[in-house]
Amino acid sequence: MSLGENLQFLRKKENITQEQLAEKLEVSRQSVSKWESDTTYPEMDKLLQICEIFRCSMDDLVRKDISVIYVEDKAQYDAHMNRFSKRIALGVGLILFGICVSQFLQIGMPPEGKLMTAVFLIFLIIAVAIFIVAGMQHSEFERKNPYIEEFYTEEEIDRFNRKFPVMVVTGVVLILVGMIVSSLGEGGLQAEKEFADSLFFLFISVAVPILVYAGIQKGKFDIKEYNAIHNKETEEYKRNRLLGAACGCIMMAAFILYLICALAFHQWGMPTVIIFPVFGILCGIVSVVLNMKK
Repeated sequence: MSLGENLQFLRKKENITQEQLAEKLEVSRQSVSKWESDTTYPEMDKLLQICEIFRCSMDDLVRKDISVIYVEDKAQYDAHMNRFSKRIALGVGLILFGICVSQFLQIGMPPEGKLMTAVFLIFLIIAVAIFIVAGMQHSEFERKNPYIEEFYTEEEIDRFNRKFPVMVVTGVVLILVGMIVSSLGEGGLQAEKEFADSLFFLFISVAVPILVYAGIQKGKFDIKEYNAIHNKETEEYKRNRLLGAACGCIMMAAFILYLICALAFHQWGMPTVIIFPVFGILCGIVSVVLNMKK
């Protein structure tokens, strides 16, 4: 493709009119029209501006067929995965925030208070509903789109890779701050300890969804892995199904054990909630073992 064809492709891809592009470049619409018809060529400073606007390299713009590089996301995979990651992170956050609110309500009250239990169950029911809807929609998307053509550009992947460490560090720092805050309540009055524990869960209810969202977004860009685990003839597909079944059973067991401890012994907060990270680590161990077999 010529420079003019590449420019026209990029402009239409970004849904920008010739007038809007001309305004950004501080030229006339006729100039843009002549560039796209290859009648004239932009000056070097305008070429640099065009590359900056459309986030492409000079070499791609001038010498290559840029339509090959920018493959269209026909299945709307990116939009679907963005919705999916937000809903899963929201569901996780609601459960943890429900524990946080319950802990706050527990301050100065007997541990068997029904209000605390009712509040937590409300958050839990909403979170489970979100998980079910998100899971069913994701399964349906995977059924309809077992193969996705790679469309992410190197610039898009690099841009996310610069954000990913920031999100992870933010989540980890919030968890550490929460642990420090919780430790400040040790040795004090019961109300002070309960307040410190409540603040800990407040930090956790923000930190963990950030980490969950970052992890799902990171996996979103690995389209090769997505295609492999949805190809029934590959080992990745068999391993992924086994891992999904194993982790599903493990986390279901964790949830049942937590409810038994909470309802029987009225332990909705610490230390009963440690069940979830312990069983989560067990899922990680199972994943490592299955990957080692690969």
